[in-house]
Amino acid sequence: MFTMKKEEKESKKVEKENTDQLKAEIKALRGRLMAQQQAVREKGLPIIVLVEGWAAAGKGSLINELISEIDPRNYNVTSPVITPEAESRYPFLYPYARAIPENGKIMFYDSGWMEDCVRKYLHRDITKEEYKKRVRAVNEFERQLRDGGYILLKLFVDISEKEQRKRIAALRESFETEWRVSLDDMWQMHEYKLFRDEYENFMDKTGKVIPWHPVDGSKRTLAARDALKLLVEQIDRALEEGRYVGKPFKENFPLLKMPKLAEVDLSPSLTDEEYKKELKKLQSHLHELHNVIYRKKIPVILCYEGWDAAGKGGNIRRIARPLDPRGFDVMPIASPEPHEKNRQYLWRFWTRLPRSGHVCIFDRTWYGRVMVERLEGFCAEDDWKRAYNEINEFERQLTDWGAVVLKFWIHIDQDTQLQRFTDRQNTPEKAWKLTEEDWRNREKWPQYEEAIDEMLEKTSTENAPWFIIESNDKKYARIKALRIVIDALEKACEERLA
Repeated sequence: MFTMKKEEKESKKVEKENTDQLKAEIKALRGRLMAQQQAVREKGLPIIVLVEGWAAAGKGSLINELISEIDPRNYNVTSPVITPEAESRYPFLYPYARAIPENGKIMFYDSGWMEDCVRKYLHRDITKEEYKKRVRAVNEFERQLRDGGYILLKLFVDISEKEQRKRIAALRESFETEWRVSLDDMWQMHEYKLFRDEYENFMDKTGKVIPWHPVDGSKRTLAARDALKLLVEQIDRALEEGRYVGKPFKENFPLLKMPKLAEVDLSPSLTDEEYKKELKKLQSHLHELHNVIYRKKIPVILCYEGWDAAGKGGNIRRIARPLDPRGFDVMPIASPEPHEKNRQYLWRFWTRLPRSGHVCIFDRTWYGRVMVERLEGFCAEDDWKRAYNEINEFERQLTDWGAVVLKFWIHIDQDTQLQRFTDRQNTPEKAWKLTEEDWRNREKWPQYEEAIDEMLEKTSTENAPWFIIESNDKKYARIKALRIVIDALEKACEERLA
């Protein structure tokens, strides 16, 4: 008859006492997390918990432990690393950016940008250079979230090679669970050391802005205690200190020299005959190019800003007219809706990006941050000053993805604007275009001009340039914009091999 040795009995006793202690701590931590929920909602704290780790490490189980006492109305769980084919035609950060929570809510990511980057790199789906760009984009994305007041907790559920093999074998033994082990999971298991090195490398390169927190996945109760403790402590700190607000900073982007608006000659014009001839030729060429960019899967993003009544709408229509309606969208951007205002300001633009091969024309853009939001006091000074660099980073991520990004400032002088305002006011079918806000903005022309000059100076980069479009003569402006678009698309098509 088997008799347990004294040492084994003592070990079992200590283990049980430790487990009981951990369970007691978990119960207390859950109570604190439950109590924090109301304060999180009231203070509008947005929280992201990223749970990465090994296949079969227990990421899902850990998330279940974290959410067990949270009101289901206050959180969501997403697995954005499982990307449908349709979403694979967007920038790699797209599924993560579009899933960020509103103020006062918690989002749990079941795997995320680490798994996406590491697997694709080791699988040779992306090059070493592309991998480096992704790492840079991750650091930018995380810092922008932090600077915008988000709590970001990054967990890595760690298990040994031996433990992973044991768990995967157990999953594969049962018909009910074998589906949970993918070919990629098997590959990771066989290449454990390769993955270990790359996970450590990724955490080293992306842990300086927001630190990584490894938890021991081989001891599920301990992992749950440690993860809950980290989450509760971060929330307590944020509730005590308030939302984090990042300070302005500057990166040395390759900037293009831009003239001041006051220096721009607004006299260029075209005759009706010249305009009609050029318009027909250019639109025909743009129609042909649209087929090429669709076949080569080149995304195109055209950004329109300009003075009220400068002619943005007419300019956009002349570019959109020759395009296949199935391959482009025009996005009119107005004041943010409540659910947009409750997220980081770039979120509503991430969610409107085109798929590869499609064209998106933004009628007003993310540059509202450094114009109307700056001048009307809709954001703090640190927010709009920091936005120049954040916008340059965002646009670089788009061009790293392969997008053509062109930005147009549609420019007129004050006399021309007044004439067009008056025409609108006196023309019944156009009167709806004129608002009290248009007249009020006109009174702030000098302040807006100063802000626009600074915007052009700080955000006209080599990869996403600004073009000032002289629009006292709308015909000239339309032809100039068409030529710029065509030149950029021809260059992109030549550079893209397939």
